[in-house]
Amino acid sequence: MTAYALAHLRNPSPREPDVLDYLDRVDATLAPFSGRFLVHGPDVEVLEGEWPGTVVVIEFPDLAAARAWYASPAYQEILPLRTDHISGDVILFEGVAPGHTAAAMAAAVRALPAPSAAG
Repeated sequence: MTAYALAHLRNPSPREPDVLDYLDRVDATLAPFSGRFLVHGPDVEVLEGEWPGTVVVIEFPDLAAARAWYASPAYQEILPLRTDHISGDVILFEGVAPGHTAAAMAAAVRALPAPSAAG
């Protein structure tokens, strides 16, 4: 199943020389894992809550490929170029199967056994 890496970058600083070096080199780290940028640092429109900064979304063929990319020596070598200058959070997650609906998810939750009361 398709997987994604999402980074919430709170204080983007793309003009920092180390960050520019990171940007020059990150594409080569993605290629062996079939990773590709879907979103890369746009201005965001916040509709609920707070979202300081920007977002990056990278698509991978599956969660194993996403994990392997992040742990790869090539990516770990350049990672401090970003993390030393930009704070944020990075998560990996799978997408949904074709035909997924929120209503089907609600039905699956309703079908779960009721939690037992702690006594």
